Amino acid sequence: QVQLVESGGGLVQPGGSLTLSCAASGFRFDAYAMIWYRQAPGNERELVASISNTGDTTNYADSVRGRFAVSRDNAKNIVYLQMTELKPEDTGVYLCRVATTRAEYWGQGTQVTVSS
Repeated sequence: QVQLVESGGGLVQPGGSLTLSCAASGFRFDAYAMIWYRQAPGNERELVASISNTGDTTNYADSVRGRFAVSRDNAKNIVYLQMTELKPEDTGVYLCRVATTRAEYWGQGTQVTVSS
């Protein structure tokens, strides 16, 4: 069965950095784009970054472009989100998603809190 497991969240001060990971299993990882979302309390889920199946193409929300970088390791079935220059407004639960030919799947998320 398809599983997406995020990790790497935590509490960080403004200006700090974190790298999130999403470990995937149960599907052909190198065949599908992967997408990171985040959701803050009271807000709608927001697309943060996406990466094509080969890793050649990436896209970012305007709010994170230049600060976040998405990458993937198709040999390890992991997608990463490197986050730098973190701001309090980056606080939220970060989730990864894949839409395969059968269905879309979400991880359970990892909490990121940016606070002094």
